[in-house]
Amino acid sequence: MSDEQQPPILPEDEQKRLALRVMLEAWDDAVAQGASSEIVASSAIFAALTDMIDIYGEETVAEMVAEWPDRIREGEFTLKPQGT
Repeated sequence: MSDEQQPPILPEDEQKRLALRVMLEAWDDAVAQGASSEIVASSAIFAALTDMIDIYGEETVAEMVAEWPDRIREGEFTLKPQGT
């Protein structure tokens, strides 16, 4: 057993805020170093899906993403007002 202490597990809402903040900082850093936002976005989706598949399996993730078209069309992921 290691003498190193593990960081405490944060409440889920704090984990989400932390994860999003760190990912957005990495995103901004990649863009600042010359990667296009489109490439960063594609890479982020790829990384997320590969981790989700490792955790939940291909079929579960496939079922989850099958709902994405309707959610996208309903504006669930839209942050900017339309037409801007």
